[in-house]
Amino acid sequence: MDDIRNVIIVGSGPAGLTAALYAARADLEPLQIEGREAGGQLMLTTEVENFPGFPDGIMGPALMADMRKQAERFGTELLTADADAVDLSARPFTVTVGSDVHRAHSVIISTGATARWLGLPNEQRLIGKGVSSCATCDGFFFRDRELVVVGGGDSAMEEATFLTKFASKVTIIHRRDELRASKIMQERAFKNDKIDFVWNAVVEDVLGDSVVEGVQLRDTSTGETWEHRTDGLFLAIGHDPTTGLFRGQVELDDEGYIIVDEPSTQTSVPGAFAAGDVVDHTYRQAVTAAGTGCRAAMDAERWLASEGLVA
Repeated sequence: MDDIRNVIIVGSGPAGLTAALYAARADLEPLQIEGREAGGQLMLTTEVENFPGFPDGIMGPALMADMRKQAERFGTELLTADADAVDLSARPFTVTVGSDVHRAHSVIISTGATARWLGLPNEQRLIGKGVSSCATCDGFFFRDRELVVVGGGDSAMEEATFLTKFASKVTIIHRRDELRASKIMQERAFKNDKIDFVWNAVVEDVLGDSVVEGVQLRDTSTGETWEHRTDGLFLAIGHDPTTGLFRGQVELDDEGYIIVDEPSTQTSVPGAFAAGDVVDHTYRQAVTAAGTGCRAAMDAERWLASEGLVA
């Protein structure tokens, strides 16, 4: 039994690193499989001004580096590699990384979610320089600017409406001639004087050298292309939870998010817990992810104690 961990944490964004911190401080000696591209979506973010405790803001990668150091300080063992397979069908659970198999009494899943991108030539190059997938995170930086939002669902209407608090104008680009958002969200956007619409159009590329200066649009009916000036491009075309490893092992909803027994972080498998964007359709903020990471570590500690696996 000596080689069986108390807890393995899969994932390393704000949820995973907070879970690691709490688990380590509870003397659970967690192993964190942080992935080859550790740190989650904040690694693609420039300045973070809405995480408590940083009155002057902090760069996303710096915040994640500090959270990592804090978890490591209290005894978290970090493995910078991707988990290749997970088996939650029997205890102890196993997590395979390359040729190594790690065993644990409990697992915390914090693999997050990824924003859907358009796959444009200059899109990735300008992330954090005017290209964003989070209005709540980045809208403040675009006061009195003109912005573009891509999408036609509730998320796009919500993002566009939120951005009007700061922007002078928001243009919604939609590939069809009608929205798929709910009626109430459509009406809210239509009534907002700051919101304009471009119908039957798609974004072909993002324009700008060091920052976003515009987008190239294409009419889906005629094929005509033109340039539209904008200071920022916000994508609101959805997120995909990173749950491929766990399909068929824990219960997922129709969109692939892990279902937990609220208010706990317990999944459908006793001893397996989930935290962060992998369970969150709604908020998807660093601070809310960190909060669920705390809950997952405390849930795991209590479960381990109830099973007589830790004192």
